[in-house]
Amino acid sequence: MELEFFDYGEPGPQIDLQGKSVVDVGGGPVSMLLKTRNPGILCVIDPCPFPPWVAERYRAADILYWRTGAENPFPTGITFDEAWMYNVLQHVENPELVCAQVRDMADFIRVFEWIEIDPHPGHPHRLEAAQLSRWLGGHGHAGFVNEGGAIGQAFWGTFPVR
Repeated sequence: MELEFFDYGEPGPQIDLQGKSVVDVGGGPVSMLLKTRNPGILCVIDPCPFPPWVAERYRAADILYWRTGAENPFPTGITFDEAWMYNVLQHVENPELVCAQVRDMADFIRVFEWIEIDPHPGHPHRLEAAQLSRWLGGHGHAGFVNEGGAIGQAFWGTFPVR
């Protein structure tokens, strides 16, 4: 996703957002937004039912939390500086529609997705680099990843929208 992590002496490295607003699409209970500093508006969108402490943690970190599918229009009309999607599109009902919705929500998209995996329970789609590039309106990178226990064919990149 081409994010830079820095050690500021806090627990774990952090991302300096330099005032940017970011929506994490499918951010789950432990969004990378929890590892940021100097944010604008932050938001996590995820349809999964998590325990109440997840929403409370986001509220305490001043992160908006919307329990909805990414196929649905974003309810506030906010346009974010960036949208982040990582390991999301295999899990949604309509990955092409999600990409279109995200293009409407943000000026810039950062993506990391696993590709070339046949559908199975919880992963109803086989994603390919060419289709992701088309849906996101640009050209991403594809290749084999073997880092930190994550192993497989992947697609990643940054996509300016406006």
